[in-house]
Amino acid sequence: MKVSEALGSGKEVQVVISLQNIDPVEVLGVHNSRLAIIKSYFPDVKITSRGNKLKLRGEEGEVKALKARIDRIIEHVQEYGYITENLMMGILTRDEKIDDIITKDEDILVQGPGGYAVKPRTKNQKLIVEAVRENDIVFVVGPAGTGKTYVAVALAVQALQQRKVKRIILTRPAVEAGEKLGYLPGTLEEKVEPFLRPLYDALMDMLPPERVQTYMEQRIIEIAPLAYMRGRTLDKAFIILDEAQNATYTQLKMFLTRLGPSAKCIVTGDLTQIDLPATSDSGLPIVINVLKGIKGIGFVQLDKSDVIRHWLVKDMIEAFEKWEKKHKKPRKET
Repeated sequence: MKVSEALGSGKEVQVVISLQNIDPVEVLGVHNSRLAIIKSYFPDVKITSRGNKLKLRGEEGEVKALKARIDRIIEHVQEYGYITENLMMGILTRDEKIDDIITKDEDILVQGPGGYAVKPRTKNQKLIVEAVRENDIVFVVGPAGTGKTYVAVALAVQALQQRKVKRIILTRPAVEAGEKLGYLPGTLEEKVEPFLRPLYDALMDMLPPERVQTYMEQRIIEIAPLAYMRGRTLDKAFIILDEAQNATYTQLKMFLTRLGPSAKCIVTGDLTQIDLPATSDSGLPIVINVLKGIKGIGFVQLDKSDVIRHWLVKDMIEAFEKWEKKHKKPRKET
């Protein structure tokens, strides 16, 4: 049990929180790295740690607000044995309701190798799950690190395990992110493999490697460049088009009109990271605008509050946005 002791009176107070029956590293981080995150969210509170105790000193309202959040972090660690940095940051964010960002066991989409539970970890990620349940096509747009691809792949694996579909098709446009790969040795498949690697990595988190290999050999799981979709009918499948901001309007129209009557589809993209040459325009904003209002098509917008990578990614995205607002010329969307 945690023991908290409030001292002092008036506007400035001191609170001591004891991290009992948990590993203090889960709250404080290795070399106090997580303590640095806590301090960044409450800079006006002086926070010191010694052993398994945290001392908070500052204005009463700020201290009470921080204590409530640290208590919630401790409760989560006591219940689950761990806490992710992203969840910790969500709890520390003062403009969100804590219960909105806590995921429960019923939210689990896939039980990965070693018992790792794959589930939506932010409020907007939960909206992706709801949108897929209610629609056959869902567009998910948001910045890097918000879990767009990861949640989409988890939903596809879940649908396959529940026998709602017979196969999974994962595809991406083969567009270089500022690099030229055309002169690399190897077959066409070997050249495009780097573009598709993030999809492999997500699958490996959710299925044993040998099963992924078997599924791919049996064509139950197919990972291919977007160009390979031309002329096909994609049915009885869960299809994910990833990095759709790098597809033109013509490519997106081609892809979306491949869908069979029993298909589910998620289209993900980040409109701040378009890697198409300057002579080509992204078709994603055009297609989203054209298809809005059609029943059976859903739209989910993620933002930097959904970032689940390193805690600095959220701050970097914010810095990039500020710089681009001042210096970057907008791309044409027509």
